Amino acid sequence: MQRQDEWGLALSGASGEAADLYGEALREFRCYVGDPVAAVDAAIAHSPGFVMAHALRAWLHLVGTEPGGLPVAREALAAAQHLPATARERGHLAAIERLVAGEFQAAARLLEDVAIAEPHDLLALQVGHLLDFLLGDARMLRDRIARARPRWSAGMPGYHAILGMHAFGLEESGLYAQAEASGRQAVALERQDGWAQHAVAHVLEMQGRQREGIAWMRADIPAWTEGSFFARHNWWHLALYHLDLGEVEEVLRLHDGPIFGDPSPVVMDLIDAAALLWRLHLRGIDVGQRWQAVADGWEQHAAAGNYAFNDLHAVLAFIGAGRPEAVAQVLAAQERAMAGPGDNARFTRKVGAPAVRAMLAFSRGDHAEAIRLLRPIRHIAHRFGGSHAQRDLLDLTLVEAALRGGEKALAAALASERIALKPETPATLALWRRAAA
Repeated sequence: MQRQDEWGLALSGASGEAADLYGEALREFRCYVGDPVAAVDAAIAHSPGFVMAHALRAWLHLVGTEPGGLPVAREALAAAQHLPATARERGHLAAIERLVAGEFQAAARLLEDVAIAEPHDLLALQVGHLLDFLLGDARMLRDRIARARPRWSAGMPGYHAILGMHAFGLEESGLYAQAEASGRQAVALERQDGWAQHAVAHVLEMQGRQREGIAWMRADIPAWTEGSFFARHNWWHLALYHLDLGEVEEVLRLHDGPIFGDPSPVVMDLIDAAALLWRLHLRGIDVGQRWQAVADGWEQHAAAGNYAFNDLHAVLAFIGAGRPEAVAQVLAAQERAMAGPGDNARFTRKVGAPAVRAMLAFSRGDHAEAIRLLRPIRHIAHRFGGSHAQRDLLDLTLVEAALRGGEKALAAALASERIALKPETPATLALWRRAAA
């Protein structure tokens, strides 16, 4: 008799024990807690012919854009490709094959079709949602989940994840009230849902509700930190609220504690650390030797060239740490990426390469060049992934370049944009006062 998952979907090649381990891996993945890789590896050890366990193993090593994850994903794909499988399972394998080849958009589209046919395939929805994030596709972040949501209800396992993912898609689409309601409902159902916690954090960030954001994050810290591999990113969101309020000492305390006090080699954590230090750098705050540990983490990825969003943050760390040789490695990797196959060639050409060159120009005091490079990409920056909150780093650098470069009218115009969005935020008001002086 063929095993089924919690939603009645077939699990080809699974024993009962392997199916249970796979279910635990899925639960950990959707809450961003525990060690889903270990759970799925155990499932495969019990049932080497378990197709979806191999698929999940591949996805877990792909969605973080870790260069070292690609060989593992290829191995998982090879192990599953010739096993008996359902149409749904073959859809996952086809999408993995495309992502391994660097075709983010094709993989996302294949998972779209899987979820249209099987709207209870939570793994297809979650991985597709993460690919939409990597593609910077706000509409699909929202609509991929919106299509499936009517087929889900509060009594179903994993319903909180549907709410949390939809919340983030709604937020990235500017539908803040709906996003906040959905995200809060998700956390009420599952307090460990780190993605839903972060979706509400994004809403409060975008609306300039810093004190509410701090209260939201501090209300139940154990829920989103204990055993979570997403905790550092949520700590980063808390740091952004304090930074907007001008509470720099608290920002540094958070950096030196939960964000990067214990240096991490994980790309997502390195992005957060580099982005936070760069924001402090733009304010003229001396962060001392903090750049060195972040740059150490990025050194192993300098020549990867597999995702343009990562390249930008690696260069920020190398600029801060004073490592021109590492910068040169990133630039060479970007050249290879632009000449190669896959979607990252486009990500790099359209946004990643000019963004890196703009940061380098800013770092050497060539503010006019930084402005020239940043202005054409600021409205298309979503094309290399990330969230609105993360990509704001480009706008912050642009307005700072205008201020330092004596472009008073441009600086005032850019500051006015920010005032319109966050009229009571101390950091925004400080920029406005500088531009108006």
